[in-house]
Amino acid sequence: MNSFGVVVTSTVEVGLRSDQEIVKLRQIVRDEAIAQGFSLVDQTKFVTAASELARNTLLYGGGGDAKLSVLLNGTRKGLKLTFVDQGAGIPDIERALQDGFTSGSGLGLGLGGARRLCDEFEIQSEPGKGTTVSITKWKLR
Repeated sequence: MNSFGVVVTSTVEVGLRSDQEIVKLRQIVRDEAIAQGFSLVDQTKFVTAASELARNTLLYGGGGDAKLSVLLNGTRKGLKLTFVDQGAGIPDIERALQDGFTSGSGLGLGLGGARRLCDEFEIQSEPGKGTTVSITKWKLR
């Protein structure tokens, strides 16, 4: 239990080094969201955010790892997904979170879109040292 009363009841880790592993992560996230009783809308939001961030991890971070944690805070259930890569990092996080920003050929919806689809969003990045992004979705009562 951490200082906020949140207990991690289980975790699953997935390497993100290929498109197939992104598909695997999407399925694991969907299955766990269903198991925890998330609505179809919230399942879709969290899986979409997971997919966007997994793709960023693979494309811009050179691959990395994702960890899905099942959370319990009293009677409140949640899912937390953390992505870690050792890639080039993000030199300007605020700019990267803006709609339309892309460092490649994408639509520029990745980070900002993922942030809007979740209840909690944290990002840490240092140029040359990689990026860590955590997203959390809480089940509506």
